[in-house]
Amino acid sequence: MILTKAQYDEIAQCLVSVPPTRQSLRKLKQRFPSQSQATLLSIFSQEYQKHIKRTHAKHHTSEAIESYYQRYLNGVGRNGTAPVLLELANEVDYAPSLMARIILERFLQEHEETPPSKSVINSMLRDPSQIPDGVLANQVYQCIVNDCCYGPLVDCIKHAIGHEHEVLLRDMLLEKNLSFLDEDQLRAKGYDKTPDFILQVPVAVEGHIIHWIESKASFGDECSHHAYLHDQFWSYWNSPLWRDCGVLHAWEHNPEYQVPSDHRPSWDRLFGPGLVIYWYGFIQELDCNRERGILLKACFPTDIVTLCHSVA
Repeated sequence: MILTKAQYDEIAQCLVSVPPTRQSLRKLKQRFPSQSQATLLSIFSQEYQKHIKRTHAKHHTSEAIESYYQRYLNGVGRNGTAPVLLELANEVDYAPSLMARIILERFLQEHEETPPSKSVINSMLRDPSQIPDGVLANQVYQCIVNDCCYGPLVDCIKHAIGHEHEVLLRDMLLEKNLSFLDEDQLRAKGYDKTPDFILQVPVAVEGHIIHWIESKASFGDECSHHAYLHDQFWSYWNSPLWRDCGVLHAWEHNPEYQVPSDHRPSWDRLFGPGLVIYWYGFIQELDCNRERGILLKACFPTDIVTLCHSVA
C-alpha cells in the first residue's frame, strides 16, 4: 500500500490521542477501511515507538522510578491479582513491557546482593517464571502479553514476520529463475554489511538496473526510511566500480545489449543500485532516489527485464 504524505499524516494524527491497545487498532481499521490491517499495524507501531523515544527520559528519572515502584507495591498490597502494573503503564502512557522492566530492575536491586545484569533482566522478561516473586512474575507476564509494540513477544513476532518475507522473496526469485546470493552466503565471503539478496546477473525494473534486493516487512515512513538509507542502502550502492562500469552503463540505455562473456563485471566487488521492498507499503514521496540507485516497491516487481549474456 503506497500512501501519499498527506494520507500518512492523516493516519498518524489519529494515533496521537489513542492508547497503544488492540482496541485502538480496531478503531483505526474502522476509520481507514481501505488500508490493510498489516499496514495500519506497522504505522501504529512505528508512531508509538516515536512517542516512546520522545518521552523515554522522563520515565527513567530516579524520582519517577521510585514513584512507580511504590505505586506498584501499594497496588499489589491491596490486590495481588489485579493488573496493577499494566494499569500503571497505561495511566502514565508508557509501554507495558518497558514499565515491567523498570519495576523488575528496581525489585532486584532491593532483593539481590549485586545489581542485576542486562542479560538476567532480559532472560526474566522472556520467561517471567524465573522471577523470584510470584506476584511480580504474574504482573510482568500481564504486561508482556498485552503489549503490542514492545517486549520479547513482539520481538519474536517481528523476527518471524521478517524471516517469512525473506523466504517469500527467495521463492519469488527462484520462480523467476534469477541467480542470487543470500545474506548468509555473502557473509561467508567476508562481507560485513549486505543486502538480503545480491543478484548474480542484474535485472531491470521500470527502466532501472537492480543488483540487489532488500526485504523490509514494515511500512516505510520518513523516520525509518532515512535511517535505513544512512545505515544500509547507500552503503550497498556506493561503489566506484559501479560508476566506472561501461558495460552496465551501455545496458542501462539498451536492455537488448549483449554483454560479452569476457566483460562481465566482478560481482564480488560491487553491489551498485538496488531495490527495497517495503511489504506493508511506504510514503510515495520517499521514492525519490531512483536516479541515484535506490528504487522502492511495495511488492515483488512483475515487469522484470533480465540481462542476457552472449556466447564468446
